[in-house]
Amino acid sequence: MYKVRLILIVFFYGITVQSQQYQIDSSYTIKSTYAKLIKKYPFITLPEIKPNSDVHEKFDLVYHQEKERILHFDAFINTKKKKNPAVFMIHGGGWRSGNKNQMQFLGKEIASKGYSAFAIEYRLSLESKYPTGVIDVKNAIKFIKDNASKFNIDPNKIAILGCSSGGQMAALIGTTNNNPIFEDPTFKSKSSSKVNAIIDVDGVLAFKHPESSEGDMAAFWLGGKSDEIPENWKLASALSHTDKNTPPTLFICSSIPRFHAGRDDMIKILNEHKIYNEVQTISDSPHSFWFYEPWFGRTISYTVRFLDRIFK
Repeated sequence: MYKVRLILIVFFYGITVQSQQYQIDSSYTIKSTYAKLIKKYPFITLPEIKPNSDVHEKFDLVYHQEKERILHFDAFINTKKKKNPAVFMIHGGGWRSGNKNQMQFLGKEIASKGYSAFAIEYRLSLESKYPTGVIDVKNAIKFIKDNASKFNIDPNKIAILGCSSGGQMAALIGTTNNNPIFEDPTFKSKSSSKVNAIIDVDGVLAFKHPESSEGDMAAFWLGGKSDEIPENWKLASALSHTDKNTPPTLFICSSIPRFHAGRDDMIKILNEHKIYNEVQTISDSPHSFWFYEPWFGRTISYTVRFLDRIFK
C-alpha cells in the first residue's frame, strides 16, 4: 500500500529525473492542470490503478545517446504472452513541457489489457526544435522493435498514441511511415519505425487551417511563425501526409473544437481510401481530460476497444 501511495504522489507532483544541461519547462504537470480544472470540474479525481501481477514495469531504460544526452523510456509489459501488440505513448505539453511520467497511468492500464506499452522521452522545444522530437520517438520505436523478444512485442503490431501535442506528433508519426524527412540515418537499427495504428488524443492535425488557432507555442517548436517558415507548418501537419498508406486511426476528442483542427478533412481522406477510423468525443470535457476520472476510464475503454479491433 505504501508503494502505491508513493507512486501516486510522484505522478501527482510531476516529479521526473532529467539532466540539467538544458532548460526545463515544468509548467505542464498533472498537479498544475488539476488546480486549473478543479474549479469548473470539482468532481475530478486521479485514477486508482490496481496492481496487476501480469504487468512488469521497467523505468528509465535507455534507447539512444548523443554525446552526453541520454534518452529514456518506461516499459509496461504484459507477461502472459510473448508477442503482444505494442503501444508507444507520447506525452503532451505544447512541445515544450511535460514528461514521460505523465503517461504511466495510461501505460499500466493498457498493458493490463494484453499489450506492452512504452512511454517515450523525447527532446522538447527548449532543447531542440522540430523535427527532433518526432525523430526521437521514431528511434525509440526502432530500438524496441530490435529488442522485441525482451519486451514481449509483435513488431508488426505497433500503435502510436499521443495526448495533446503528443497527439499531434502521434498522428504525424503514423502518417509518415518510411518518409526519410523524419528518419535518422545515423541511428543503427535493423528495424523500421513503421506503425500500424494511430490514436490521437486531442491533438491537432493541421497547424495552418481554418479551424486551427495554433500560435506562439507551435511557432517556437516549428522554428518560426507560419509566414516565416510555411513549409515547416505544412510538413509538421499530419493532414499533409494522409493518404492511402495511412494506418487505421482513432480520434479521442475533448469538447474543445480548436484541438480538432484538420480532423474532418483527414477523415474524409481516410474514408476515400476505406481506411478504418473512429471519432470518440467526450462531451463537456476539458483538454487534458485523460489525466482524471471520470474521463480516464473512458479513454482507456475507447483505446483498448480500438486496439482489439485492429490487432486481435
